[in-house]
Amino acid sequence: MKKTPFVTKAQIEKIAETYPTPFHIYDEKGIRENAKALYEAFAWNPGYKEYFAVKATPNPFLMQILKEYGCGSDCSSMAELVLSEAAGITGTDIMFSSNDTPLEEFAYCEKLGGIINLDDITHIEAVEKSVGYLPKTMSCRYNPGGYFKMSNGIMDNPGDSKYGMTETQIVEAFRIMKEKGVENFGIHAFLASNTVTNEYYPLLAKVLFELAVKLKKETGAHITFINLSGGIGIPYTPEQEPNDIRVIGEGVRRVYEEVLVPAGMGDVALYTELGRYMTGPYGALVTRAIHEKHIHKEYIGTDACAANLMRPAVYGSYHHITVLGKENEPCDHVYDVTGSLCENCDKFAVDRKLPKIEKGDYLFIHDTGAHGHSMGYNYNGKLRSAEILLKEDGEAVLIRRAETLKDYFATFDCFEIGEKLRG
Repeated sequence: MKKTPFVTKAQIEKIAETYPTPFHIYDEKGIRENAKALYEAFAWNPGYKEYFAVKATPNPFLMQILKEYGCGSDCSSMAELVLSEAAGITGTDIMFSSNDTPLEEFAYCEKLGGIINLDDITHIEAVEKSVGYLPKTMSCRYNPGGYFKMSNGIMDNPGDSKYGMTETQIVEAFRIMKEKGVENFGIHAFLASNTVTNEYYPLLAKVLFELAVKLKKETGAHITFINLSGGIGIPYTPEQEPNDIRVIGEGVRRVYEEVLVPAGMGDVALYTELGRYMTGPYGALVTRAIHEKHIHKEYIGTDACAANLMRPAVYGSYHHITVLGKENEPCDHVYDVTGSLCENCDKFAVDRKLPKIEKGDYLFIHDTGAHGHSMGYNYNGKLRSAEILLKEDGEAVLIRRAETLKDYFATFDCFEIGEKLRG
């Protein structure tokens, strides 16, 4: 699959006159089309709802776009709950899937009317302690243990994951909650990350659907929804074929009719909580080449660094790079593309074949629309970059300004930094 930027060099040059690089930019048109396709793929299930994983891209402007298509919020912290409320997302449009949760966060979720998804059986008591009772609707997270395998060799290791309950625990949790007045139950599981295969969701669905039938038989619980969570990935490399969400939706439908319908559970609503899939391909980090270095290797230094996009440095993740304006030139130079952190892992690309790069060229680093800006940090005193929304009509709108030194030093209330920065 060819990786094509959703902006041109001319557009970036114009945007950079107002908003200097580096910055993250998002494609409104792509996000809207993707959300629409997702809901069409699961339209066969009347109760279907997507809970956007806020941690992927916690920006209220993007959350409100997704809200227009019926998306809620999947939250895992107090800040994400507050952000959802500010974006106008409250009530059962919030799914609170957290772990090692402070009691006040359970209480705030209940105040907003959100659905609490318990990570552990001991959290039943924690919710009672924080809220004073158990809400009428609750969910539990399941961890089957072992390895989760697919026919194409992709697998993950739930048995090594800190999340969720065992089958025995979730059965006991449902019994306890039912005795304490919970009326509507949900189940949830996340068994593999960033899968680029249409097989994952139907396989996960079968695991959860069969568990739901068992839970109903053994506890008598009224299961109203099953949350397939996230895990649908995106093709970071040009060689990968993207998932086909319509094929995935149809695969889940077949399993639904095979397992749930014969068990008299054909009214169960399906939920998802996708993040990477929803916004990942529709965001990019735009940075400018500002230095070049010729020693044992060829290096291109940029005005961005791992503080703007940590995935390549921390995970060794591949992010495709397009040199804007040179899309059709031969990739006959080999570079390490670097940032300025005092860490040798601060590289966006290693031994990457690219067109000849000159100082001033703009680099479009693909697929940063999820877990890009949101994973940024301030190591080395680096400042978080701006976020820009490319509207459907081509207008560029600032949706988060870049940090300043004043922002960076704002928490040093107990130390004199200087009038220039404190003023």
